[in-house]
Amino acid sequence: MSANSRGSMLAQPLRRPSTGRIVAYLGLFLLGAVVGLAGALMQSGWFPGGLLLALAGAAGLFLGGARATDSRAGAVAPAAGWMVAVILLTASRPEGDFLFGAGLGSYLFLLGGMAVAVMCTTLGQGRQPGGSGVRHGK
Repeated sequence: MSANSRGSMLAQPLRRPSTGRIVAYLGLFLLGAVVGLAGALMQSGWFPGGLLLALAGAAGLFLGGARATDSRAGAVAPAAGWMVAVILLTASRPEGDFLFGAGLGSYLFLLGGMAVAVMCTTLGQGRQPGGSGVRHGK
């Protein structure tokens, strides 16, 4: 069966990821949570520069995860960890304590982080078919 007769990549059965890849995704998820926590603390402590540094750190992690695993899931895993950490930090406690204030910087961090996650996931490498028969004109 040649590469051209196998059909579309979307029609292929899903492959089970290896144990090493699963461990990498879990590590990226935890690293995303740590970056979300650090960014939440930094963006309010040093407003204009801290916000930019927090978003740049998140973007570096998301895009770096995609490049390191050579898949879009490598960007989704730290983005999910970032999102879980940030959402948990926005909830107020019964004592009235909270980490995020109702200021412009907090909203920019939340919305900017989500936008960065979407951009880095889109820029991440998707699965590409291999072999020389997949290119037109070859």
